[in-house]
Amino acid sequence: MREQQEKTFISHDGCQLFYRYWPAVDSDSNAKPSRAIVLFHRGHEHSGRVAHLADELNLSDYQIFAWDARGNGQSEGERGDAPNFATLIKDANCFIEHIMHEYDICQEDIAIIAQSVGAVIASAWVHDYVPNIRALVLGSPAFDIKLYVPLAVPGLKLLYNLKGNFFVNSYVKPKLLTHDAERAQSFTEDPLITRPISVRLLLDLYAVSDRIVKDANAITVPTQLLVSGSDYVVKRKQQKLFYNNLGTEQKEFHILPGFYHDTFGEKDRKLAIDYARRFIIGCFANQPCVPLLTNADLMGYTRQEADNLILPPSGWIKPLYWRFIKANLKYASKLSDGIKLGFDTGFDSGSTLDYVYRNEPSGTSKLGRFFDYIYLQSIGWRGIRQRKEHLEELLKLAINKLHEQNHSVNIVDIAAGHGRYILETVNQIANKPNSVLLRDYSDINVQKGRALIEEKGLTAIARFEKGDAFNRQQLAQLSPNPTLAVVSGLYELFSDNQILRDSLAGLAKSIPEGGYLIYTNQPWHPQLEFIARALTSHRDGKPWIMRRRTQLEMDQLVASAGFRKITMRIDQWGIFTVSLAQRMK
Repeated sequence: MREQQEKTFISHDGCQLFYRYWPAVDSDSNAKPSRAIVLFHRGHEHSGRVAHLADELNLSDYQIFAWDARGNGQSEGERGDAPNFATLIKDANCFIEHIMHEYDICQEDIAIIAQSVGAVIASAWVHDYVPNIRALVLGSPAFDIKLYVPLAVPGLKLLYNLKGNFFVNSYVKPKLLTHDAERAQSFTEDPLITRPISVRLLLDLYAVSDRIVKDANAITVPTQLLVSGSDYVVKRKQQKLFYNNLGTEQKEFHILPGFYHDTFGEKDRKLAIDYARRFIIGCFANQPCVPLLTNADLMGYTRQEADNLILPPSGWIKPLYWRFIKANLKYASKLSDGIKLGFDTGFDSGSTLDYVYRNEPSGTSKLGRFFDYIYLQSIGWRGIRQRKEHLEELLKLAINKLHEQNHSVNIVDIAAGHGRYILETVNQIANKPNSVLLRDYSDINVQKGRALIEEKGLTAIARFEKGDAFNRQQLAQLSPNPTLAVVSGLYELFSDNQILRDSLAGLAKSIPEGGYLIYTNQPWHPQLEFIARALTSHRDGKPWIMRRRTQLEMDQLVASAGFRKITMRIDQWGIFTVSLAQRMK
């Protein structure tokens, strides 16, 4: 039996999470093992339930880690609950970062083995944070749970909206998890098993699973799916769809005949473990292979998705449907100030963005204000406001880093809109930057931004000028040289990667070594077709058609300009990311 150590780490919000650690067994005591396997347990369970894998994997030269997810086992948090599923995904990112820092392990030397709900957490983490890990092994991922009760999910949504969060107990009998009688009995007697799960978390699990399955093409990590053949807990259809959509050619799909849901805890689990072991060894035998996506604007699935949105809707029902939607929006624009502003200036304009940030429903009547409230509460605008919070958080982080390094703080935002989030952040900090330069191509935004600078009392350090965010020469000659550049909500609006290269190259020329870049991205949006068919852009009132960039594509464009990504934030819906990168030599 391998030596087991019990440890804890502090996650992103101060929550203390428990994990088990099995050091590598190496005949050469001076050799420092660099390879690691991280285990993610099933829902309701904890790391002790996967501890047997430390020995049964028979990979003695690998360090092995297994956590207790928040609200489970010996970790802190309300039992069976979390603020949302994105919190668990961010916990997973913090866990991996802790392992890398504490045990000096490179990201590309890590493999993941995850079961059920843990497999959803792991696959969502790989999708959202695009880590360069070596392998991902998923045992019966819980992308679609069998609830058996007709209309169970809509019913739970209705009850949740009416009464708020509540808990439901797992219906699964231990004997339906595994044929291993001893393991089934231990599940019944284990005091650390958490049977209740909050409905909030359960519904969020469905939402995240749907997003990850649909957009699995963004996952380029070598991936193996081990699917239990007689699973009474989760459905196979979504697992197969996820596999078919995966964006890696290094993938495997195995159905394990007769296996119940507890794939790695089955009586004949040696079959599953042997598959996983062989796959991981094979992935480590290969060199890490990350696809180059900097030309994804010319070919690939996001290019095809955008091309399909350019085409008119097919058939005769869809055109009528979209005409009806646009007519309703036009009517609502007579009553709702926000919708009217969108049609007047573009739903992607700086003026619209500033209106969304303020989040104050306004209209010509009570009905108009109600329409405006519904408009401002759309998932895209909620994501925009969360993006603003993440921007402010990373702005403060970057400013603190520059102060700690005794560097001057000269900020530039190359497409600032009205500049509200920059100016509000500057007013929140005691140690003001040396200078703030806001730029935008729109005369309206320049005018409004200058007025906002005066309103905020920042004329001594801030100025607003007209400028082209894609003009490489202009950006290369910024004065003073910015030590912190911000590009927010801009690159997402343009499909062409060449203009992004020009913009990033200009910034790289003006930002000194050690300076910082904050950039945003939109790797996912659930309303792309609605936006393309019903909303208009600030560019001549044309349809607002966006090509999504996977986070890997965006990060590679930034890296090719000479920046190293440090950290990232993402909203709970997976729509917008905000990243911080540092200028390298």
